[in-house]
Amino acid sequence: MSEHPRQKIPYPGHTADMIDQPHDEMASYVGRGLLEGKKALITGGDSGIGRAVAIAFAKEGADVAIAYLSETADAEHTRSRVEETGAACRTYSGDLADPEHCVQVVDRTVADLGSLDIVVNNVAYQQVVDDFADITSEQWQRTFDVNINSFFHVTRAALKHLRPGSSIINTGSINGLRGNKSLIDYSATKGAVIALTYSLAQSLLDRGIRVNCVSPGPVWTPLIPATMPAEKVADFGEQVPYGRAAQPDEIAPSYVFFASETMSSYYSGEVLAPIGGETLPG
Repeated sequence: MSEHPRQKIPYPGHTADMIDQPHDEMASYVGRGLLEGKKALITGGDSGIGRAVAIAFAKEGADVAIAYLSETADAEHTRSRVEETGAACRTYSGDLADPEHCVQVVDRTVADLGSLDIVVNNVAYQQVVDDFADITSEQWQRTFDVNINSFFHVTRAALKHLRPGSSIINTGSINGLRGNKSLIDYSATKGAVIALTYSLAQSLLDRGIRVNCVSPGPVWTPLIPATMPAEKVADFGEQVPYGRAAQPDEIAPSYVFFASETMSSYYSGEVLAPIGGETLPG
């Protein structure tokens, strides 16, 4: 069974503050040139899943831009790992809850990298509550602004740059598939992400743009000790059949699969759920 140290770190969470460091640098991953010449934007790309995806994309030959809130040290570390592969990397700080910033991030990506082929909507916010009535209007709005509204604004801004063969990948969650009594607002947004994925896949089919979703189970990232009580951090992930949370390195290959035309040209409107051995009905 998995057990992490009982720890609480300040939001939004910095990897260096975690006692139990995540595996998020794709150290043993070997690229095959699956994304050679592609340009990718990854929101929430500074750490955790976003970092692992950025490095994996770079190892596959893509140049990468990452958007993040304020975790500059994490973003710079990710950039250094991406650049070690020989790929270009740009980093943009700011609040993606702001629609104008979403548009600016897309515009800067295209200006800096020259084009845009892959959009990974991955940024997320969550806050645990013991009772539904404890969710404030401000928390509800913040969760929706970050977790689903930013996906809309980034994707809409990116559309004019995406060509046939481009890929949009949204990060969902197991909680969007089944709900979570202590993450009600978060779960609601992740359900919306899945429905957005289904709908956009249909809408963008004629443009040749594929839209898919990765909906992981528990994953060990800075967001966990930054937003959960220490006692929940200690046993985070042990409820799944695997008995532990996933490492970001174990989730990133799903994004490579959806980003690559070689691997997933016949996939759109799909949800890939790496959830540690759990099975879901339906």
